Amino acid sequence: MSIQLEVGTRATVTVPGSSANLGPGFDTLGLAVGIYDTVEVEVIESGLEVEVFGEGEDDLPRDGSHLVVKAIRSGLNAAHAEAPGLRVVCTNAIPQSRGLGSSAAAAVAGVLAANGLAGNPLTTDQVVQLSSAFEGHPDNAAASVLGSAVVSWTTTPVDGSQPGYRAVAVDVDKRIRATALVPDFHASTQAVRRVLPSHVTHTDARFNVSRTAVMTVALQNHPELLWEGTRDRLHQPYRADVLPVTAEWVNRLRNRGYAAYLSGAGPTCMVLSVDPIEEAILEEARAAGLRVLELEVAGPATVEVSRV
Repeated sequence: MSIQLEVGTRATVTVPGSSANLGPGFDTLGLAVGIYDTVEVEVIESGLEVEVFGEGEDDLPRDGSHLVVKAIRSGLNAAHAEAPGLRVVCTNAIPQSRGLGSSAAAAVAGVLAANGLAGNPLTTDQVVQLSSAFEGHPDNAAASVLGSAVVSWTTTPVDGSQPGYRAVAVDVDKRIRATALVPDFHASTQAVRRVLPSHVTHTDARFNVSRTAVMTVALQNHPELLWEGTRDRLHQPYRADVLPVTAEWVNRLRNRGYAAYLSGAGPTCMVLSVDPIEEAILEEARAAGLRVLELEVAGPATVEVSRV
């Protein structure tokens, strides 16, 4: 039997953005970063009302095709709850389609709002599963749900049922900061994935396995290993031709000793460091039209619920 949600019940979700892959950890490593979307959901008597402010306000839909709305409905279904109508207000700070987890944040916000409205029947693992299903991999969504850094993986059951998306949080050395250099153009995750080869060499696979292991240690208590831990041979070299601006800045920063990498599918260039990046370099980036975001490592998404 479904729970009938009471009109006037509200949930407010604050969800951090995320950076995926962190260099070698393709579809595996993620990091929550301190830029946030806020989603307010209210149960109303009937219909669907959607408002969007901030990033994406000129492009995102105002109907049931909005990803937040889809995620709310998925969460309500999983929680065995029904709402007569919904009012959804999204206030977005995470840049859209820039490799900072905007889509994953939308999915997480919707699922967490639904769970809060229904009285939190879903476990954290279920929230990770539901929100990751919208993207087909859990690195971004898990980072936004759990905060800090995450190691994530996907299981494929032998019976052909839906993949399982799993993740665990990894503590991050409190000295580590993130700096995002965000170009003024979008990147389609699907389009950027299409340039990846179907096969890689054993040598390159071994290289990335080792650097992913190094990265997990670097994040926790050896930030001096961040540069080595962000090296990659599986995806960034192949994406350089379709993201030349990003590749240029990743190489420029790495040549100066900074642990720079392509954030997710790009086009953002992310740097992890203990010390601030030289201001002269940041001024060069701004002069080249890149937005500079200096971000802390974020905690998990939060939910506040008010009931009538």
